[in-house]
Amino acid sequence: MYVNETSVKVRYSETDQMGVVYHANYLVWMEIGRTSLIEDIGFRYDKLEQEGYLSPVIDLNISYKNAMRYGESAVVRTWIESHGRLRTTYGYEILHEDGTVAATGQSVHTLVHKETFRPVGLRKADPEWDAKYRELARELS
Repeated sequence: MYVNETSVKVRYSETDQMGVVYHANYLVWMEIGRTSLIEDIGFRYDKLEQEGYLSPVIDLNISYKNAMRYGESAVVRTWIESHGRLRTTYGYEILHEDGTVAATGQSVHTLVHKETFRPVGLRKADPEWDAKYRELARELS
């Protein structure tokens, strides 16, 4: 299975008064990981936007396991759990530097036309990108 790893330094502005990372920042880190994965396999999300497509989140879940704190570095591990005709599910693990799991999650995305928000398959928008996702998603089986 192909897994992208991205390091994120916990900034003071991401924490609460106790120095613990505010829960919504894990979602930002997941997006950083997803974008890094896309770029790492040779594609760019902004190219899709320039061609008139968007990839909104249609479902999201996260499980918090062990709090991250100010000054630590998080490792965001991201992979493609599944890829179908209209949906892609990304998996995430956010780890402490020592490998302890801080959070796990999944986000489900679809692809839509920018003007109409009508769904469109990635295969139609970018066949090469779709083929790469299918290849990477198959590796899980």
